[in-house]
Amino acid sequence: MSPLAKLVTTTSLLLGTTITITSNHWAMAWAGLEINTLAIIPLISKSHHPRAIEATTKYFLVQAAASTLVLFSSMTNAWATGQWDITQLTHPPSCLLLTTAIAIKLGLTPFHFWFPEVLQGSSPITALLLSTLMKLPPTTILLLTSHSLNPTLLTTMSIMSIGLGGWMGLNQTQTRKILAFSS
Repeated sequence: MSPLAKLVTTTSLLLGTTITITSNHWAMAWAGLEINTLAIIPLISKSHHPRAIEATTKYFLVQAAASTLVLFSSMTNAWATGQWDITQLTHPPSCLLLTTAIAIKLGLTPFHFWFPEVLQGSSPITALLLSTLMKLPPTTILLLTSHSLNPTLLTTMSIMSIGLGGWMGLNQTQTRKILAFSS
């Protein structure tokens, strides 16, 4: 990858993360998530190996579905309440849709099957980025809307993720899959 391409990718990753973390409007948060998704795709597919291309395709499809759910959740909330502010998420179906979307983006337990396969098909540095930096924007949205979300559902998904991640990580010999299950 050329130095200019690395610069553009790194800048886009930082820009998308910053936009999502600092936004108060659903459209800006969604745009930041999309910038992040589009910026990481060249890094996953950099090696041009069939496994990397498969990981890129899986990542793109899963993230596109989750972003669609985020957008749909924000639109139904705006339709029901008239508010586009992230902290004003009060419509119950929108809360459930957003919880699902964030769980998909973070790779929490009911929606975790894509994450180990994507990490296995990517380079170690890209796997580290996917496990750390790419989880910051969805986690920020989760924290901004946590007062509106179902705490029992979030706690259940957290405990299931911790338990299943530890259990599945014990059975692995590949470093990237251990990283996937631990994150």
